[in-house]
Amino acid sequence: MDTSMGNAPSLSIAPQDLASRIGTPDAPLLLDVRRPARFAKSPHLLATARHCPPEALAGLVASGPPREAVMYCVYGHAVSQEAAAQLRQAGWDARFLAGGFEGGEPGTDAPQDMARWRETRPLALPKRPDLGVDGTAPSCWITRARPQIDRVACPWLVRRFIDLRAEFFYVEAAQVRAEARRLGAVAYDIPGAPITHEGALCSFDALLSAFGLQADPALAALAHIVRAADTDALQQAPQAAGLLAVSLGLSQLHASDDMAMLAAAMPVYDALYAWCRQQVQGVQEAHRWTPQVVQA
Repeated sequence: MDTSMGNAPSLSIAPQDLASRIGTPDAPLLLDVRRPARFAKSPHLLATARHCPPEALAGLVASGPPREAVMYCVYGHAVSQEAAAQLRQAGWDARFLAGGFEGGEPGTDAPQDMARWRETRPLALPKRPDLGVDGTAPSCWITRARPQIDRVACPWLVRRFIDLRAEFFYVEAAQVRAEARRLGAVAYDIPGAPITHEGALCSFDALLSAFGLQADPALAALAHIVRAADTDALQQAPQAAGLLAVSLGLSQLHASDDMAMLAAAMPVYDALYAWCRQQVQGVQEAHRWTPQVVQA
């Protein structure tokens, strides 16, 4: 929690604290409350953010029960602070991002605060309206039925890092293109799709590249495991064989329900990503059998 925001310290969250939660199952709802003109001018938004200008907050409150949310404006000043206060009055656990999208405003915010806010920034994504991702509406994705590795890893990546509201469809391979046109969905993991295999890289790699997420070391480490499991190159990553075995097992358990398969697999990728984060941070944790401790 950031405590340098003068008269409203309890409403702010530091960029590094938000960054550590993006990609996790309990990440807060992230609301981009930049006014429409500023939002439209910007080619980027923070990972998983949805655009909700201040005048739309009342509709958001009426749409469902209160939840945890973080909102950001351009510099973390009045727009996001007032939005957070409005949601808190409605019973939400709402905070604003200290420094906003830009990490503070030169000439207004203290240089030491700006340096701190910009040291570790939350992930930002390019808007990709061609892929249905621009923060204004849920994206829609479609692929072949009976998913195993790539066709589960990609939805996990979308829902954890790109679009919390994304919708997914699994259909027979011969129907993917026609259903994509009918639904206005983005096809993935089929030849010729916007997101698919390219050389030795799999669809998960293509999705990372499309949104600039390969720069996250933990996601890059996870991509190495997914690629090895998905392209039958198990020798390239020791964890790949385990991911393949679990995926095939889940496919058997949910042979008639692809959405149930996806729901069951999400925690598997959450766990793998958490492990990858530890690895890139230099945390080497091993399991050891120590019967002498049990007997003591």
